[in-house]
Parts: sequence; structure tokens; C-alpha cells
Amino acid sequence: MKVLVTGASGFLGSHVAERLAAEGHAVRLLLRTTSSRRFLDFPYETATGDITEPASLSTAVSGVEAVVHTAGLVKARNEADFYRVNGAGTGHIVEAAAEAGPQFKRFVYVSSLAAHGPSPDGPRAVDSAPQPVSAYGRSKLAGEDIVRRSAIADRSTIFRPPVIYGPRDPALVPFFKLAKLRIAPLLMGGRNEISIIYAEDAAQAITQALTAEADVAGKTYTFDDGEVYTWRDLLSAVEEAVGNRALRVSSPRWLFDGAALVSEAFGLMARRAVSLTRDKVREMAQPSWVCGHEELARDLGWSPAVKIGEGARITGEWYRANRWI
Repeated sequence: MKVLVTGASGFLGSHVAERLAAEGHAVRLLLRTTSSRRFLDFPYETATGDITEPASLSTAVSGVEAVVHTAGLVKARNEADFYRVNGAGTGHIVEAAAEAGPQFKRFVYVSSLAAHGPSPDGPRAVDSAPQPVSAYGRSKLAGEDIVRRSAIADRSTIFRPPVIYGPRDPALVPFFKLAKLRIAPLLMGGRNEISIIYAEDAAQAITQALTAEADVAGKTYTFDDGEVYTWRDLLSAVEEAVGNRALRVSSPRWLFDGAALVSEAFGLMARRAVSLTRDKVREMAQPSWVCGHEELARDLGWSPAVKIGEGARITGEWYRANRWI
């Protein structure tokens, strides 16, 4: 199958593209001229373009049989910037895919659990009313809505990942660094519940849905590694990976909000997006972000292979080998 992958210069997208190439698919990557190629150590064809520039996309989708859309912003200066990429940008690639030709078979959109919202009473049915609590979540939900209303809705599948981790993930680096420093401030004690998934397991699920004979069109899936964790559990796995035990410091929300204000002020002065914002703290403060993978197991026979202990160990080894920690 000839597949276009967006976002392949990033964390999850690089794992998806790598897996597709390993399975023998012809991989075309939508890359900007400034995109990093550091994770792209496999055969691929380049299509120069950007999902925010519709004119660059017709050539990118020409002749492909499928698109995996992982590109998106996880931090932005404001809600409008989130929507410009995660909402409108998704619309542009969907419209281009709809014009790709009669050979086009499937579109896979990687959304986020943030689009669905928190889960105070355990995993919520994917068709329950979305309740995003952040600008990021609202922008990813906007992308979902565009996919569902599109001309290729009957050829589309949506994934809502929880926390994804693994080699190449910049988001978990601070957790590892704090463990090495033997101190870990945990928002509200770190007892909030989360689901997680190892990056290669996520890539396998997405690839399986792309190439499956089973009818996955028009469906929305979540996936996890089969367990429910807390941030304390994640820290314990990271501690095991780095060989240190960190002092757990229970930090009230107001302290994280204060740190977020300082971070936002820096972002305004530097004119750049920052990861720690009050909006992000609002997400983090929710008591539960959990999901399951029952529907994916039923439809595709998919199951996760890597649990948190092994995944944290492999991730830590990769961070050290690449001097990220």
C-alpha cells in the first residue's frame, strides 16, 4: 500500500512511518523544508508541504491509497493557533485526500483523549458526549468533527490516544531528569488516574487499522496498555529505569498555576509557545484520564505488548544513548 504520513518528523508519527516501512509499504512523508529528519532512518519518499497550506497538499496525496494524519500542535501561543493546525489543518488534508483519486481507501486521524474529555467514573464510551477541558482538546475535537462530516467519512478511522511514551518522546524527559535529581513535584499528590500506551504499541494499532480487512471505517477507537495508573506509578517506573528514588513532593494546584503563569509570561516575551500553561494545568488536575482497548481488540484482535516497567526501561536507555538525560 502507498501511504502518506503527516507528522512523521515528530514522536508518534515517526514510529508509525517506521512501522509502515518495516511492513513493506511504500511510505511518503509530508515534510516542511525545515522539518527534522533525525528519526527517519528508513526508506521513504518526501512530499514537501504543510497541512496549513492547502495548495501544497494535492501533489502530496497524488496516487496514495491511504493517509495517516498524525501532525498537530501539542503546544501553542493561543487557542486560534491550536485550531489553525489541529482543526483547519486537518480539514485541508481531509479535503486533499478526498480528491486523491479512485484508488484512495482509508484515512486515519490521530486525535487525542483530550478531545473526549476526562473520565471521572472510569472509561467512557467513545460515543458519549465529548467534554474537552482545554484549548488543545477542543482543537482536536474540531479535527474529529471535520473528519466525520467529510466526503471520506466512510473511509476514515479516528484514534484517541491517552498518554503516549517511548523513545523519541520529549514530553517525558523532565520526569526522567527529576528522578535523576531525586526530587519530583507531583500535582495534588500525583494520585490522578491515567491510561498510557507505549509508542510502538500505538503505532502497531494505527497500522493495523490502516491495513485491516475488518470494517473499521467510520469508527473511533481508544487504546491503552491494559492497566490504570497514577502519576506516582509512572514515577516509580521511571525511578526503576534510572536507578534512583525521588523525593515525592505533593504540590497544590495553586503552585502549578503560579509556575504556569511564569511560563506563560516567558512565552509572551519570547513570542513562543510553552508547554506549561494554566490550560495544561487544568487538564492535569482532572482526577481521571482513563480509557480502554476493548473495541480495538474485538475488531482487530489488537493487544498491547509493552507494560510500563519494560517501556520505561527501554525509554530511559534510549534517552541516555541519545544524551537526552
